[in-house]
Amino acid sequence: MTEVARYGWASPWQEFRATSPVVIRGSLEQFIRDASPEQIRAWDDSISPLQREVSEVMARYAPSADYSAILEYELPMERRRPDVIFLASGAVLVLEVKGKGAAILADVDQAAGYARDLLAYHAECHNRAVHPVLVLTRASGRMGEIAGVQVVGLDAIDGLVDEIDRGQLPPIDPERFLAAEAYSPLPTIVEAARELFDSGTLRRVHRAAMNTKPALDEVNRIIHEAAATGTRRLILLTGVPGAGKTLVGLQVAHARYLDDLAVARQDGRKLPPGVYLSGNGPLVEVLQYEFRGSGGGGKAFVRGVKDYVERYTRNPSLIPGEHVLIYDEAQRAWDAAQVAEKHGGRGDGRSEPEHFLEFAERVPGWCVVIGLIGQGQEIHIGEEGGLRQWRAAVDGSGGGWTVHGPSQVAVTFDGYGSFHRSSALHLDVAIRFHLATEIDRFVGTLVGDEAAEDLGDLARRLEGQGHHLRVTRDLDQAKAYLRGRYDGDPDARFGIVASARDKELFRFGIPNQSQGRFQRFEYGPWYVEGDADYLGRSCRALRTCVTEFGAQGLELDAALVAWGADFIRKGGRWDTSRAKRYQQPQRIRDARQLRVNAYRVLLTRARDANVVFVPPAPLWDETYEFLVASGFRELD
Repeated sequence: MTEVARYGWASPWQEFRATSPVVIRGSLEQFIRDASPEQIRAWDDSISPLQREVSEVMARYAPSADYSAILEYELPMERRRPDVIFLASGAVLVLEVKGKGAAILADVDQAAGYARDLLAYHAECHNRAVHPVLVLTRASGRMGEIAGVQVVGLDAIDGLVDEIDRGQLPPIDPERFLAAEAYSPLPTIVEAARELFDSGTLRRVHRAAMNTKPALDEVNRIIHEAAATGTRRLILLTGVPGAGKTLVGLQVAHARYLDDLAVARQDGRKLPPGVYLSGNGPLVEVLQYEFRGSGGGGKAFVRGVKDYVERYTRNPSLIPGEHVLIYDEAQRAWDAAQVAEKHGGRGDGRSEPEHFLEFAERVPGWCVVIGLIGQGQEIHIGEEGGLRQWRAAVDGSGGGWTVHGPSQVAVTFDGYGSFHRSSALHLDVAIRFHLATEIDRFVGTLVGDEAAEDLGDLARRLEGQGHHLRVTRDLDQAKAYLRGRYDGDPDARFGIVASARDKELFRFGIPNQSQGRFQRFEYGPWYVEGDADYLGRSCRALRTCVTEFGAQGLELDAALVAWGADFIRKGGRWDTSRAKRYQQPQRIRDARQLRVNAYRVLLTRARDANVVFVPPAPLWDETYEFLVASGFRELD
C-alpha cells in the first residue's frame, strides 16, 4: 500500500494568502493532535506574518500556481517536519521558524539538515536550488548567513524570496512534491536490516544504488558462476568508511538475489544459500536486539563469527548448510594466536581466514566466501594481519580457490595464479554522510602527521555539503547542542563516543572506562531505544559512552566525540605517550597505528555532525587549537 503524504497545510500562495489564519491553524491542529501550547502559540505568531510576506512578493511578481506554501510537512519514512516549505517556481525554500531573537548553531544546523536531505533524497529536488532559512520571530531584518543558512526575521522573507536563484528548471508540481514516494532517505544499518527482514527488499535510494549496484551485480554474477561451474571463490569487497559495504553484504544474504540457488533440505524446505556473519560483536548484538521478538533471538538474520567458528571447529565432520559465507569486517579477522586465546586453546594453530576456507571446503559442489574489507580500521589485538592472512589462507588451502578483488588488494595477491581484478569490488564513495563525500579524506588527513592539503578548505566543502564539524570545551554545551539540533526528531540517534585507551576523560564526565572487562555493556538498547526507555540506556540520554570497539561498523546521526589524552597534539604532531598500556604489548605490531585507527573510527560514525568535546585543561590546549584551525567551528 502506498504511503499517504502527510502535512498540515498545502496550497498555492493565492489560497494561502486568502485563507483566515484561524482556518490554517485549525488544519495544523487537526494534523498534529498532540501539539503543545508552545507549538500553537508559534503558529499564531507566524501564520499572519508569513501571509503578509507572501502578499508583498505577489504584489511585485504576481506569481500564480508556480508558488506554493506547505506547512508542517512530515518527511516520508521519518517523523521530522520542516516548519514551512515554499515552492518558488523552480526553487525550494525550507524555513525553520524559531521563537527567538538570536541564532544558535543547533537551529542553524537543523535548518541546513532539512535542506540537505531534500536535495539528497527528494526526487523533485534533484539538481534544483534548495535554500535553508532560519526565521527568528523575535528579530527583524536580515542577519546574514551562517554556515550556508540565511538568518532573517519574519519581515525579511519577501526580500529573500525576491533574490533566490530559481534555476532554469520548470516549476515544481506540488502534487508530485508531496507524493510519498518522491522522498526516499538513506536508511541506517538498523533500518535497512529491518526492511530486509520484513520484506526481503530494500528501498531504492538513487545515490546509494548508483554507488553500490555495480558491486552487487558483480558479486551476484560471481556467485552464480561458481554455482554453475562447481568452483570455489573468494570475493574481497573493499571500501572507505561509510561506503555501504555492510548494506551490500546484507542484501546479498537477504534481498532475494540468490533465491534461484536456494538449498533444498530433507524436510522439503528451501533455505537461503547465504549466511551473513560479522566479527563485530556490538553490530551483531544490536541487530539481534532489533529482531529479538522475531524468533531465534535474531540469529537467523545475523550471526557472530566467534560462535560460527566455535561450532565448526568443535565438530570437523559438520558441514555448513550454506554455500555463501559473508564475513563483514573481514580485515579484522583474528590471527592464529587470537583464535587460540578466544577459543580456549582450540583452533589447530589456524587463523580465522584459514578456518573459513576450510569450513567452506566442506560444502559439496561449490562455495563462495565474501570478505567485506574496511580500510584503516584495525583496532583490536590480533587484527593487524589484515589482508595478508587471507593470502596465507588461500596459499595454504587445498581447495583451488579463485580470488576476485579490486586493485586495492591486488598487491597482496601478487603471484597468486588465479586472481581476477574487478574495479566494481571497491566502493570509493561514502554514502553514510549524505551529500558529503570527503569525510574519510578529511579524517585521514586530520589524524595523520603529514597534512597533504589544507584541512580548512576540506572542512568548508563539508560544511557546504551539510556535514557539520563542531568543537567545544564545555560538555554541557555539547549536549545542549545535540538536544536542540534534534528537537522534534525522536528517531535521531546521537551519543557519546570516546577512546578506550584514554585514562583522563573519566574525570571530565565521560564514562569511557565503564565498559570494563567484567562489565556487560548493552549495545542493543544504546543504539535501538529512544527517549521512552525509562532506564536511560539509550544513546540519546547522553549518560553512557561507547568506545571505538562499540562504535565500529555502526552509525549515529551525530556523535559527541570526547577527545582523549591518548591522542593529543604535542609540538605539532600527534602524541600517544599517555595512552593506556596494552596487557600484551609483545603482540602489538604498531600501537601508534591502532590509536590512529581508533580515532578514525570515532570520527567517521556520524551521518550529520561530529561535535568534539575537548576537556578544558592545559594538556589539550594545542589539540583544541589544531581542531579549530582545521575547520571545526566553535559552539560558543
